[in-house]
Amino acid sequence: MDQVVQIIGAMLILTAYGAAQLERLDPQSRLYLGLNLIGSAILGVLAASSAQWGFLLLEGAWALISLWGLVAPAKR
Repeated sequence: MDQVVQIIGAMLILTAYGAAQLERLDPQSRLYLGLNLIGSAILGVLAASSAQWGFLLLEGAWALISLWGLVAPAKR
């Protein structure tokens, strides 16, 4: 079951990235940042549960950066 959840998390991130590369999605958009946040949070939780610290660092940072991108404009 973990593998299915990992694939879902990865696909959310890859979908956002692919759409941005094809210029179908703005990397500053809430959708792009939201897909990255959800996908990286899923992968971060799975990394933490299996003590994969390097992967947790990567996905945790990715999630925090995406969250910052969503929250910062709302504060302005």
